[in-house]
Amino acid sequence: MENKKIGIYPGTFDPITNGHLDIIKRALKLFDLVIVAVGENPQKQALFSLEERVYLIKEAIKELPENHRIEVEAFSGLLVEFAKKKSACAIIRGLRAVSDFEYEMQIALMNRKLSNSIDTVFLLTSLKWIFLSSSIVKEVAKLGGNVDDLVPKIVAEKLKEKFR
Repeated sequence: MENKKIGIYPGTFDPITNGHLDIIKRALKLFDLVIVAVGENPQKQALFSLEERVYLIKEAIKELPENHRIEVEAFSGLLVEFAKKKSACAIIRGLRAVSDFEYEMQIALMNRKLSNSIDTVFLLTSLKWIFLSSSIVKEVAKLGGNVDDLVPKIVAEKLKEKFR
């Protein structure tokens, strides 16, 4: 398919949650291909390695009917450079709250300055997942709480292994 609309959904995904999967599913309504770009965040101490996170996402998306339109890839460096390399027209970001918006708007404006050919598309998190973050999931799992309905099955299993 020529002139495919490609969206990049970047994040650390440490780990991927059902909220992230919700954004991916909804992004598929807007884009022909969604590339989940898994990056390192030097400000965060990751629980799962980059390789583990890519694996978990690949496993999680197997459940989605449109999974043939999703690619998962690790990246480093500037997101806009990765997006250009992938011929993406947009960066996809999920928003939970006004505080997310302020931070995300700064990043979007900087990305726009770096490359005015790539837009940022904000998708509001579904109400069901508005409270959810990878940090909260890790904290609950670490303290022995049940996160089975917050993350894909494979992630729940791996969290139990990490905190056993």
